[in-house]
Amino acid sequence: MTGTLVLAGTPIGEIADAPPRLATELAAADVIAAEDTRRLRRLTQALDVQPSGRIVSYFEGNEAARTPELAEALAGGARVLLVTDAGMPSVSDPGYRLVAAAVERDIKVTAVPGPSAVLTALAVSGLPVDRFCFEGFLPRKAGERRSRLREVEGERRTLVYFEAPHRLDDTLAAMAEIFGADRRAAVCRELTKTYEEVKRGPLGDLASWAAEGVRGEITVVVEGAPDTGPPELGAEELVRRVRVREEAGERRKEAIAAVAADAGLPKREVFDAVVAAKTAEKTAEKTAEKTAEKSTAKTDSSEGK
Repeated sequence: MTGTLVLAGTPIGEIADAPPRLATELAAADVIAAEDTRRLRRLTQALDVQPSGRIVSYFEGNEAARTPELAEALAGGARVLLVTDAGMPSVSDPGYRLVAAAVERDIKVTAVPGPSAVLTALAVSGLPVDRFCFEGFLPRKAGERRSRLREVEGERRTLVYFEAPHRLDDTLAAMAEIFGADRRAAVCRELTKTYEEVKRGPLGDLASWAAEGVRGEITVVVEGAPDTGPPELGAEELVRRVRVREEAGERRKEAIAAVAADAGLPKREVFDAVVAAKTAEKTAEKTAEKTAEKSTAKTDSSEGK
């Protein structure tokens, strides 16, 4: 029988937030893979748990090298518990490689749901939570950071980022420049800890505030881009889109309906554009024919002379 990989959420600040099942899993695991074994020791002491399994370190520096060893333990029937410093493993923390290795071997992967800085920040931000995307840490270099932000400049979902306190002012300034200084955001600092703080406001104001220096663990939540509606299309573009669909085999009526739906326009408006284009084409053809006839007539007349 193969074993089980358990991803366990750990407190992001307040130890009392630890899920009850975490203590049970810590005590029963055959192997505990911890991002920081010293923090694990403090966690088990706080929960009054005595692990019986083997404890190994599993952090960014050795994740690639240690994954095969842990995968072999799982294949041999071990119950491996993965914990990171805070929050859920794999979410900007070690874990993805091991999960992928377990899935590839058809080994069961489960989780002990627990605290998450992403969801906690999102919930307290005061910004829309119905649709969101997590962007993790931005690149450290200014140029790469700006490029990454431009990729999501028009993203309408709420954006969630992790950021180091010493880079927060530069990040917020870049966001204000690219997203707009008036775009709403929330900087969540030291969530669930003694000095928890949630600073809300326009990105421009938050950038000025952060310039004075900020400490602690930071999660930034940014409002999505406003809905500007579908782009306005000229008559020529509407006609071109209809023709593309006709050439692909659609009937004109169906093509007009599809283009109208995509552009958010009444079908009549697209139909009129197509009719006007056809009329213009026929007029141009007749004009060209008359011009050609006159040219031929002049040629014949000159030859007769």
